[in-house]
Amino acid sequence: MTTSEFELPIRIYIEDTDAGGIVFYANYLKFFERTRTEFIRSLGFGLRDGLSRGTSYVVHSLDLQYKAPAVLDDEIMVTAKVAKVGRTYIDFQQTARHIDGRVLVLCNVRVACVALTNLKPKALPADMANALVSTQ
Repeated sequence: MTTSEFELPIRIYIEDTDAGGIVFYANYLKFFERTRTEFIRSLGFGLRDGLSRGTSYVVHSLDLQYKAPAVLDDEIMVTAKVAKVGRTYIDFQQTARHIDGRVLVLCNVRVACVALTNLKPKALPADMANALVSTQ
């Protein structure tokens, strides 16, 4: 892991699992979302700040690769790293690892910046773009 990779520890609770006791596949999307949000917050940008600017962020596309399952009571580490900052989007590389280091899920996600008034793409706020670029 590099120093520009943000980490968020997560414990697996029963609500995260399916009937077989493994993490339900869609819950990894929640873990990745939570980690990206906390990463951005660590740079000084809260969700309410964007809303007050008339800006929101939406997932444009993603690619996931499931490698191994997590189960009830596991501790996992979910990471987020900026891969690319475009004019209207951010590409993230994310990983969910078991606390023992095993890779569970790999994810590449593009998050688009949109105007709340019309939900069309808009330029990332310059201060946020600069902060994101500085983490690369």
